[in-house]
Amino acid sequence: MTAKNQAIPAGSAPKAEKNDSRRWFALPVLLTGAFLPILDFNVVNLALPEIRKSLGATASDVQFVISAYAATYAVFLITGGRLGDWLGRKRMFIFGIAGFTLVSTLCGIAWSADILITGRILQGLTAAVMAPQVLASIRTVFSPAEQSKALGLYGATFGLANIVGQIMGGVLVTFHPFGLAWQAIFLINVPIGLLAIIGSVLFLENSYAEHAQKIDLGGVILLSATLCLLVYPLIEGRALAWPLWIIIMLAASPVALLVFIRFEQRVLRRASFPLLDLSLFRQRGFAIGIAMALLYYMLSSFYLTFSVYLQGGLHLTALDAGLRTLPFGLGYFIASFASAGIMLRLGPRALTLGFAVQVLGFGLVIFAIAGELPQYTEIGLATAGLGYGIVMPLVIKAIIGGIDRRHAGLASGIAISTFQIGAALGVAVLGGVFYNVLGAGDNIAIYAHAFAITLSCNVVLLIAGGVLSLGLPHEF
Repeated sequence: MTAKNQAIPAGSAPKAEKNDSRRWFALPVLLTGAFLPILDFNVVNLALPEIRKSLGATASDVQFVISAYAATYAVFLITGGRLGDWLGRKRMFIFGIAGFTLVSTLCGIAWSADILITGRILQGLTAAVMAPQVLASIRTVFSPAEQSKALGLYGATFGLANIVGQIMGGVLVTFHPFGLAWQAIFLINVPIGLLAIIGSVLFLENSYAEHAQKIDLGGVILLSATLCLLVYPLIEGRALAWPLWIIIMLAASPVALLVFIRFEQRVLRRASFPLLDLSLFRQRGFAIGIAMALLYYMLSSFYLTFSVYLQGGLHLTALDAGLRTLPFGLGYFIASFASAGIMLRLGPRALTLGFAVQVLGFGLVIFAIAGELPQYTEIGLATAGLGYGIVMPLVIKAIIGGIDRRHAGLASGIAISTFQIGAALGVAVLGGVFYNVLGAGDNIAIYAHAFAITLSCNVVLLIAGGVLSLGLPHEF
């Protein structure tokens, strides 16, 4: 184990890169920390009717089961990344995954909606401690040549989590294993988490930021408040029909961001260590990567609108709707493995290719939904998934590939937090477009039209992402 007073100097190759083969055994353990938060977000969606019936919950209660987790996770990711830099990434990973496993048990035995919501908030907190350590450890343990392969596997893990989450939710709710209904979607985390804890103890190497300092508590409070003012309205706004207080929260978020930036600049002037090193955003690859990540994850609205189209328009069951997403998920999963090789050949232009493939795929889906090419729906979904899988690891590579190792946890937290903000923004904005076009329509033609319009908006975002990718430095 790397002792804190023997932290790896910034920019130097960690020992593990050269002679510690355990890093490849550690990678599946780390990827469990990327898998569980995504799985837990997706698997719950299809179980909400069962949860409402079993616990006697209200519509707002079940909505909060989703939003409490998503908002808490997004708000505290950057702080979680900084904690890893300060206290040790292995230590924080074990703490996060142990806590996540424990509170998953609480969710699984919840006897009321309030207990379940409390458990979901705690899940979000523990996931925010766990998830940033995955990317930070990949950045510090693997050499630059190995990182592309490791990030490809990281992207594949996201794809797998989305596939498993969509299908597992339907299967568990439909077949009630061991006599359990919705409880199984949370209790399934327990054996996975226990195995990950054992693997962490055996295989993970600890690492710290060089000269790691205590956490900037004032920065934590201000950044958390800023993200809460932004993320909560984006997640809850549409469901609550955008009341005035939600709009006020959203309008206050830029003001809170400005206060946070001024505070961090003052901390830096005192020769102390701010929570967020703003100099990161002066690095071209990092800044463009963050912008691409925001646009890329706004496409998460695709899952929402496609599910509503399938279940509301085509009247498919939850399980059938989950299965219809398989071509997209499989394309995503397969392409993640190929992304490293594509990047070696094309460099940053691999990202441009990935965005272009997604545009082609979603274009085919739009024509299929409109009735022009109905037989190409699955081909279009698979093609879009391929593009999605190419882009995912390469966007992360653009964000963390050029940053100093001492900022690995911070950059990882920023990256994943940007994904969550992008997802919330996509659901709020593009979900709003979908429901506005849908109106009071109750026939398949109206649902198809609303979905096609929303997917066209996704295509515009993809084109913008492709244009941004042209500005990446040749080496990233």
